[in-house]
Amino acid sequence: MKRTLLVVVLTALVSTLTVRAQKIAANVDALWLATFTPNIGVELVVGERSTLSLNGLFAMKPLGKDIKIKAIQPEYRYYFSGRPMYKEFIGLGAIGATYDIKWAGKVYDGTGLGLGLTFGYVMPIKSRINIDFHAGFGFIFYKHKEYFNGDQYDADYIFDGEQRANASGYYLLPTRIGVSISYILK
Repeated sequence: MKRTLLVVVLTALVSTLTVRAQKIAANVDALWLATFTPNIGVELVVGERSTLSLNGLFAMKPLGKDIKIKAIQPEYRYYFSGRPMYKEFIGLGAIGATYDIKWAGKVYDGTGLGLGLTFGYVMPIKSRINIDFHAGFGFIFYKHKEYFNGDQYDADYIFDGEQRANASGYYLLPTRIGVSISYILK
């Protein structure tokens, strides 16, 4: 499922890039960087008022916490100003993530997939530099192994000879909150 989603998104980005791209911007989210989480994104214009973007991040012990997260976030944005990468927008985005989190004596090891809405404002600073303020929420569907820190999941939680997730469900959660700094390449 994750690979299929990734292939569809990358194919859409590459085909859009070769056919219609007028502007391409690279960005980093300053809030993620403040937690020592490397991230990068690419946004490209696909219409008079719209863009398509793909953001990725990898967190290994952000702020010293025992957390590992890898995530990608494709997003379609519609700009109300009549010009892409400028002023107010609404976005429809997805998220795919794998995680291994040790929190409050428990371990959560699994995957999450989600879909949500993003709202924001892009403020131009110079001709090629923008600051992007955004916040979004959506439904995140998760499936993970959940157990106490001292348990030996490999030995204690085997069902019918194989390890399986023992927790699944969904939450309404923030999917994107940040302040990105964008540089327009083309």
